[in-house]
Amino acid sequence: MSLKPEIAARLKRNQDGLVCAVAQQHGTGEVLMVAWMDDEALDRTLATRKATYFSRSRQQYWVKGETSGHTQYVHEVRLDCDGDTILLTVDQTGAACHTGDHTCFDAQVLLASESVPA
Repeated sequence: MSLKPEIAARLKRNQDGLVCAVAQQHGTGEVLMVAWMDDEALDRTLATRKATYFSRSRQQYWVKGETSGHTQYVHEVRLDCDGDTILLTVDQTGAACHTGDHTCFDAQVLLASESVPA
């Protein structure tokens, strides 16, 4: 596989050759998780519609749900205006977080909206 040159040219990678990837639930917009992609992971995702990421700790590719069954079917992939973040709109099956939570953002609220007086 090889990422199309016109897509690769738009990516702004970090020093490790990676781009931040945000997975968002299709239909609701709920942010599920953040991971990393390189050109190969993005190309695999575009070709298969299976969210494929690059694990920085294991230094290898992983298809979301390959071992857990908590898969992500990719509906849409977008690149932000700076080329340094990829947005995946997905159908999440099971938990998105490795902790078993629905999203990686379930654990702690740092600031909640205030109720506005009428």
